[in-house]
Amino acid sequence: MKIIVPMAGRGSRLRPHTLTIPKPLIPIAGKPIVHRLVEDIAAVLNQEIEEVAFIIHESFGKKVEEELIEIAEKLGAKGTIYYQNEALGTGHAIMCAKDSLSGPAVIAYADTLIRADFDLDKDADSVIWVKQVDQPEAFGVINLNEANEIVELVEKPKEFVSDLAVIGIYYFKDIAILKQELQLVLDNNIIHGGEYQINDGIKQMMAKGMKFVPGKVDEWMDCGNKNVTVETNSRMLGFLEKEDKNLVAVNVRLDNSIIIPPCYIGEDVYLINSTVGPNVSLGKGSHVTGSVIKNSLIQTHAHISNANLDNAMIGNHASFNGEFTSISIGDYSVLE
Repeated sequence: MKIIVPMAGRGSRLRPHTLTIPKPLIPIAGKPIVHRLVEDIAAVLNQEIEEVAFIIHESFGKKVEEELIEIAEKLGAKGTIYYQNEALGTGHAIMCAKDSLSGPAVIAYADTLIRADFDLDKDADSVIWVKQVDQPEAFGVINLNEANEIVELVEKPKEFVSDLAVIGIYYFKDIAILKQELQLVLDNNIIHGGEYQINDGIKQMMAKGMKFVPGKVDEWMDCGNKNVTVETNSRMLGFLEKEDKNLVAVNVRLDNSIIIPPCYIGEDVYLINSTVGPNVSLGKGSHVTGSVIKNSLIQTHAHISNANLDNAMIGNHASFNGEFTSISIGDYSVLE
């Protein structure tokens, strides 16, 4: 089994956090989004992972590439890096990894997290993961026949088709067939919304009678912008607490401070006269003084003092004093 992970975009909706690191490497409950995604998919599949192929922008740099290879190797898999340097769509991104497109594989876009527990339909040519949603008109949805097979993909339907939204994770019994269809999409310049789309390859497979079935996830968590990323961090902390995961490093120092779970508290964190939690991730080496923090995601080596934070997202090596009178704020920064 292979896992193909398109992640070329840095994540403009999460600026300024993505100016220095790509969105898929932003930590959720202390672990990068893409790391959690690959681990969760591997757990759901319950099969040996042969290769994890990452499609990135060349500007991500060698350090990021080394981190991605390490994610694959921790699963006992080969890690491969491919480049998509132009934003030409999902179908184009997948074809950038064409040398790895053979055999059974899962495609997963690296801006979402899932919680799921089900067995793959071994008779199906493909499984498309979906989640029941309240506003299907805002999503791409699937249309099912009486045999519970997917017969149509509909993007943001104006009239009700179904409430099962496509979340961006797909299984193919032989991804070489998708590769063949996407090559035709590229060769014939089939473009929607100015981009080459995976759906056009899938629709061609359906037209040839291939069997597509839905795989339902229990939880679908987005990491598209700041608010939903903070919410996803909170939800993930809750799941990990129920699984009895150890989320607080042993060398955290507390001076007249309390931690209200669930929280992820990284190594070498120092809390002075502060209350942290619930639903807070606080990265390695951060110092918090005289503050109350809840429902927030704070990365590594941050220094926070005299603050009352709720629904906050603070980046690496940031300094924040709630009593500030003199500030220096760069592009895309937000104070609310």
